[in-house]
Amino acid sequence: MPINITMPALSPTMEEGTLAKWHVKEGDSVSSGDVIAEIETDKATMEVEAVDEGTIGKILVSEGSENVKVNAVIAVLLEEGESTSDIGDAAPPPKAEAPKAEAEQPKAEQKSKDEPKAPSTSSDAKPTPEPLPAPKADGKRVFASPLARRLARDAGIDLAAVSGSGPKGRVVKADIEKAKKDGVSAKPGAAPAAGAPLPAGMGKNQVLAMYEEGTYDIVPNDGMRKTVAARLTESKQTVPHFYLTLDCNIDALMKAREDLNASATKDKDGKPAYKLSVNDFIMKAWAIALQQVPQANATWAGDSILYHHRSDVAVAVAVPGGLFTPVVKSCDTKGLRQISEEVKDLATRARSKKLAPHEYQGGSSAVSNLGMYGIKHFGAVINPPHGTILAVGAGEERVYAEKGQIKTGSFMTVTLSCDHRSVDGALGAELLAAFKKLIEAPVMMLA
Repeated sequence: MPINITMPALSPTMEEGTLAKWHVKEGDSVSSGDVIAEIETDKATMEVEAVDEGTIGKILVSEGSENVKVNAVIAVLLEEGESTSDIGDAAPPPKAEAPKAEAEQPKAEQKSKDEPKAPSTSSDAKPTPEPLPAPKADGKRVFASPLARRLARDAGIDLAAVSGSGPKGRVVKADIEKAKKDGVSAKPGAAPAAGAPLPAGMGKNQVLAMYEEGTYDIVPNDGMRKTVAARLTESKQTVPHFYLTLDCNIDALMKAREDLNASATKDKDGKPAYKLSVNDFIMKAWAIALQQVPQANATWAGDSILYHHRSDVAVAVAVPGGLFTPVVKSCDTKGLRQISEEVKDLATRARSKKLAPHEYQGGSSAVSNLGMYGIKHFGAVINPPHGTILAVGAGEERVYAEKGQIKTGSFMTVTLSCDHRSVDGALGAELLAAFKKLIEAPVMMLA
């Protein structure tokens, strides 16, 4: 009997993806473990392996197809002795719904006039789109996928009244569709249950109206940019940020780095076995500081706070069109050289979108370093569910006073962004002080 090859779920929250490339064609024989396709999500491009052996009988989804739903049939595998006549009528899976373009709307309206009209019901009426639903009235956050939030907004559904069937009660698209079908909690024109509605921002037409046509290029947002925009907008709207800034003297760090790099063994071509960066020391110091102040190694989880045993620290990596935050697991237990090699590997694979979901999910904190661009200091946006993020500026020579004497030294400004729900002001200050102590005396990282 022919075997359906379906669109895999590459992460717990994935609902759809892009079939980037086929590595096989119809008629090719495959064995279990053979790479047959590449699937692209907003975060990564991953290879899909065959589970069974057989012959590719029919490919239903062509290369480059976007918005292919998870579990949709993308190809059919024939077992030994079977032929294409055994497949039957197979059709490409439906793509995810997308808003109609303005130019298509008049045509759609004309078509609807030609069709018999069904009696109007309250569930048929299309409510005016509202801003994204706010948190529940009892103060608990509603966890929902970006797609579910958009669908709930368009349908006028209060997310707080929808029971989520996704991981850990997360509201997903299927829950919204069920709510629309059952007529549950549809509140056209009603304000969200708690507080004022969250601002939706200016729409595309509002923005275009402000500029002369022909003076700009329009580049549609890809999945990564949409996800970055959705997550960071949610972060600034729902996470109460506060910021703590201090300066660190990095003279001792720079000397230690110079000595360690000079002691690296060299191969026959004179290339050193390793080359530590300032960021490697920062990652190590931050991971140890989180262990020294364990109450700050925390993430907010609605009615609870998670206090983590390990220092899993994410590092912000800029990629074309977006940002990745791969996580260095148990960073506090690793040496500087191991951290350096792991960060370089993660950053390289992040730029080619070859990271697996477990490599960029999780963690309790992150480090964002813009010092290489000459940025002196900045405040970074927390990446949920992290409780903190450390923003690192450039090291620079400064004049300072010490015990009545004027001296010069190298200093680096760092700014800690904290989620006030899990990390209070005094706790954040204690964490930053522990980091400063380690950075200014790097030998303490080895204790």
